Amino acid sequence: MPRIQSTGKCHFCFGTFSKSAMTRHLASCKAMQPAWESSLEYDETQSVKCFHLLVEGRYLPEYWMHLLVTANISLKRLDTFLRDIWLECCGHLSAFKIEDKTYSVMPMPELKEKSMRFKLNEVLYPGIKFYHEYDFGTTTFLTLKVISEMELKAKGRFIIIMARNDPPEKKCYVCGKPATQVCVDCIWDSKGWLCDKCASKHKCGVDMLLPVVNSPRVGVCAYTGE
Repeated sequence: MPRIQSTGKCHFCFGTFSKSAMTRHLASCKAMQPAWESSLEYDETQSVKCFHLLVEGRYLPEYWMHLLVTANISLKRLDTFLRDIWLECCGHLSAFKIEDKTYSVMPMPELKEKSMRFKLNEVLYPGIKFYHEYDFGTTTFLTLKVISEMELKAKGRFIIIMARNDPPEKKCYVCGKPATQVCVDCIWDSKGWLCDKCASKHKCGVDMLLPVVNSPRVGVCAYTGE
């Protein structure tokens, strides 16, 4: 099977780059500084430490984001952001795995789990790779990496999307047209992607269909998008 080329857009210059090229581009994007200086977060009177994070689906790496986050936000705030943009469907539990420790939204002391109240700069550093899991039944697995650390003229605490993947092209397995619906049962054997016309005649019925969305949780549980 040919390798799928994943592309995405820089949110500063709006250029399109491959996934492998985006990290290099963001390190030198000429539009970043002007865009930053015109943003609500910019404040030339103070500096804050920030992390550049790469987030991707652990088993669906064609879904990815580059984030700029202040290092003094909590893991809980990062968890909430990931839920809002990629994951939340039914209020499931979630946890970060950082080195040999688990930071849970509802920690169980008997399992030596910690809470998500820890700030990023207390548990992360440049180069570290860590993990996030949402829903311990039909789990969505994410991999995160701290690409770099930087000082920015800024105020407050924030999470900003610097770049995000373009929606992967999914084709209806029946007719080959762009897929708009996915069957939660048939997705596991690659026969769940359907256009609207073919979805109306799908054997599993409309109650088993979810919209095709730009998220590694597409087609899972009751997820319908951010």
